[in-house]
Amino acid sequence: GEMAVFLARAFELALVGGDAFSDDDESPYEPQIDAVAAAGVTLGCDDGRFCPEAVVTREQMASFLTRASGLTPIPVEPRCRVFPVDNIWNTPIDTLPIHQRSADYVESIGVDAIVHPDFGSGVWPPGSNSPIGIPFVEVGSTVAQAAIEYVAYGDESDPGPFPSPLDAPIEGGPDGAGDRHVIAVDRQECMLYELFDARPVGDAWQAASGARYDLGSNELRPEGWTSADAAGLPIFPGLVRYGEVAAGSIDHAIRFTAPRTQRSYVWPARHFASSDSDPALPPMGQRFRLRSDFDVTGFHPDVQVILKAMKRYGLILADNGSSWFVSGAPDPRWDNGALRQLRQLTGADFEAVDVSPLRVSPDSGAAGTTS
Repeated sequence: GEMAVFLARAFELALVGGDAFSDDDESPYEPQIDAVAAAGVTLGCDDGRFCPEAVVTREQMASFLTRASGLTPIPVEPRCRVFPVDNIWNTPIDTLPIHQRSADYVESIGVDAIVHPDFGSGVWPPGSNSPIGIPFVEVGSTVAQAAIEYVAYGDESDPGPFPSPLDAPIEGGPDGAGDRHVIAVDRQECMLYELFDARPVGDAWQAASGARYDLGSNELRPEGWTSADAAGLPIFPGLVRYGEVAAGSIDHAIRFTAPRTQRSYVWPARHFASSDSDPALPPMGQRFRLRSDFDVTGFHPDVQVILKAMKRYGLILADNGSSWFVSGAPDPRWDNGALRQLRQLTGADFEAVDVSPLRVSPDSGAAGTTS
């Protein structure tokens, strides 16, 4: 009701009388409510009601002001979800059975090894140009397509060009000597583009491997193919991103690394990166989760969001690397001190999960239901 008074006064709307809504007869603001309705500023909440006591969100107020001012709304680009809701990346695994090799897998990665948040704000080492984490850039239809020259795994890579800007952020920075991942997310066309060991050369990218993904599809890479990651999986869906933590919920599995993996992979992974057939080592794509009895109270609110996701959606083993290194995107808003609380966790707090009951098809990332 008070919102209607504000708008009627601010825009000098005529009090025309009438009875636009069925639930405002007892409101002292009924004349102003009828005025904003007559001006086309509001249609009410639903079923002929105005809901005069309801809270007005910032989004709703923006719409009211736009209509009252006679402004033309700026079209908002669609923001595609990252893979369908039934994709295995987006499927809870908190009720699935513990894998029969769970103890072996955790032991091989490190029971006492400390969990490390491999993302944050700023740079590391100090004074470098290396962001903390795996960066990504959002692109649209106006971004020029860049040719891709593959120098290592071209036979298992998707051909270019990619809409990856030549000044896109590189993991490890322009001078980095690590994996040098480059990730571009096209929110208009709902496509994801990822490169491994990438360097801009002239007006093109030179990379060891690369992959493109349709974010609206559950299709996996061809069997046996790598991607920009050792497991043949996409990277971006598994990154911890500040925006989702600030919003209070991560609704996908999280990428992590282990020092030794098996010469094997499990769904939804498509590729291995090891010569060791020891069955006590985890295969690429293996899912883990934080134990349900782990007490998350007492942790920083941002860290609690991450821990709850580790319980509900778990972790996916995607590459060889340091023990329990959890991947995320750099962001200046991260509180590095809060993120360091993740170092209170060790491998003993995790268990491997058997996701095979969810598999519908070996060539699809779609997850079924358990009965």
